[in-house]
Amino acid sequence: MPRERTGPDFIEALARGLDVIAAFTPNRPAMSLSDVASATGLARPTARRILLTLQELGYVRAEAGGFALTPRVLDLGVAYVRSQGLWDVARPHMERLSERTNESCSVAQLDGSDIVYVARVAVPKIVALAVQIGTRFPALQTSLGKVLLAALCPEEVDAVLAEPTRSGLTPRWQPDRAEREAALREVRARGWALTDEQLALGIRSVAAPLRDGTGRVVAALNVNTHAAETSLEHLVEHHLPLLLHTAGEISADFARLATAPHVTRTA
Repeated sequence: MPRERTGPDFIEALARGLDVIAAFTPNRPAMSLSDVASATGLARPTARRILLTLQELGYVRAEAGGFALTPRVLDLGVAYVRSQGLWDVARPHMERLSERTNESCSVAQLDGSDIVYVARVAVPKIVALAVQIGTRFPALQTSLGKVLLAALCPEEVDAVLAEPTRSGLTPRWQPDRAEREAALREVRARGWALTDEQLALGIRSVAAPLRDGTGRVVAALNVNTHAAETSLEHLVEHHLPLLLHTAGEISADFARLATAPHVTRTA
C-alpha cells in the first residue's frame, strides 16, 4: 500500500519488510500468509516475497500453516542498545542493585505510548508478567513509564499517549486526564515513580530517571517486586534509596562515557 507524505529517498520495500516484522505480536506469534497480508495491508504476492526474503535472511521461519519470527530479530534491538552504550554502562550497577534487593531490575525507554525494555537483570521468581529485552507495556501504568512521561512537557505527553499501545495488554488503571496529570506532577516533584498493581495484579515497582551529561532523561531504571512478598513500606524505605543511588551512578557513568575521547586504532 503506497504511503503518504514520503520523501524521494523513502525506500518502500524496506518499510514493508519492517511492517511485516512488526505485525507479529504476543497475541499472534505465528501467522499465515493471509494473516500477514491482512495485518500489513499488503497484497498477498508482496507479503509472500517479503516473508521468503526474511526467511532467507534468517529473521522468519516457516512452520505448519504459516510463519513465525526467529530469535535473530532480537539482533535488531540489541544493535540499538549496544549503539547507545546503555547496557555496558548499566550492567554492573544493575547486578549490584539486584543482589542487594534480591529483586529484578530493568532499564526501559519510551516508544510511543509504550515503554520498551532495553536492559534487565532478573532473579528467578514467579511473576504475573514475563519480561525480557524488547518487551513493551503501556507507559502510564508502569513506574518506568511514569518517570519517562514526567520528563516531557504536557503537550508532548498528550501527543505520546494519543498513540495506540502495541503491547497487547490492557492495564488495570485507567485514569482520566486530571488523575493522570496529578500523578505525573507528583513524579516530577519527588523525582521518582511508584506503581502499585496498576499495570497488572501483583506487580509493584519503583523507578528513577537515568540522565545524560546535560541532565536530559534518556531512560528509566526500576526495581520490580511481587505485591504479595514486598510491602509498599519496604519498597519505599529499603529498595528506593538503593535504586536512587544506583540511578545516580549509572547517570554519572553515562555522562562520562559521552564525554570520553574516542580512540581509533589502526593496524
